[in-house]
Amino acid sequence: MIQTTRILFLIALVAAPGSATAAGAGNFTLVNGTGGGISEVSIRRAGTNDWKPLGASPAAGARGAVQFSDPDCAFDIRATVAGGGPVTWAGINLCDVKSVTLNRDASAGAWVDYDQ
Repeated sequence: MIQTTRILFLIALVAAPGSATAAGAGNFTLVNGTGGGISEVSIRRAGTNDWKPLGASPAAGARGAVQFSDPDCAFDIRATVAGGGPVTWAGINLCDVKSVTLNRDASAGAWVDYDQ
């Protein structure tokens, strides 16, 4: 009986929500889908004002690897787009993504596409 109770306890512990360590945001590829060059790329946790340089400024249509690690998932990315000034992509989910494509269109605004 005690052995069965221990086994059931271990099964419940492993299956309990939140028992696994949350991965958070990790390394990803930044893709420039804006149609122009980007510079001064920075990132912040959503809802904060602490912008930090991101280290990748790929040319139009190009990709750049980003070394990144944070326990949170929601971020804003800001970049200066050639011919368009500063643009902010808000509420980007960086958990479990392989790449993030920054898009911008004069009529549609700014949006992000994900490759998970």
